[in-house]
Amino acid sequence: MKTILKPLAGAFLFLCLLGPLSGYAQEVNPGKAPGSNNFFIELGGPSLIYSFNYDFRFDRSQRDGWGMRAGLGGFYRREPRWDSSEGMLVVPVQINRLYGNGKHFFEVGGGASFVYFQDTFTDWNTQRPVRRNDYDFILDLGETPSLMGTFTLGYRLVPEKSGFLFRAQMTPIFNQNGFWPFWFGVSFGYSF
Repeated sequence: MKTILKPLAGAFLFLCLLGPLSGYAQEVNPGKAPGSNNFFIELGGPSLIYSFNYDFRFDRSQRDGWGMRAGLGGFYRREPRWDSSEGMLVVPVQINRLYGNGKHFFEVGGGASFVYFQDTFTDWNTQRPVRRNDYDFILDLGETPSLMGTFTLGYRLVPEKSGFLFRAQMTPIFNQNGFWPFWFGVSFGYSF
């Protein structure tokens, strides 16, 4: 698990740094609209459990239009009493579009979430360590790492100047094992 975390964390950090700088490479004075960059924590949604995300508009002079979001989330827990541990890493990436004006927007998006899960425990019968990479969460993900498709339909509150960001969305998810239309997410963050 640790071997896969370092490259993905590095890639996420690179995306976070590249996003804000790419607009400045195009123009000397980009005329950036407030609310075209966003950091937020998401509960549920394409990250399944929670994630930290960065979202930006491709045209920095607009608060609506086409954009992209990328995040990093998951969990790790260890139970020394049972000599077991489990962890999950999720990297949601989506292209999205905002429709609206003022501070109220309708958000539509689609993308994929990379999911890696590992469960390690000691088998009581053999006293040997066992490692599992299959995960069932709403949909059977099968052996991980795997990709899961995601859609987003929702509401986004973006301040007209920098400030508090709120998102509430329905996030249907799908993979090779099926489609689950009723998954939801909520986000809180900062828009600038």
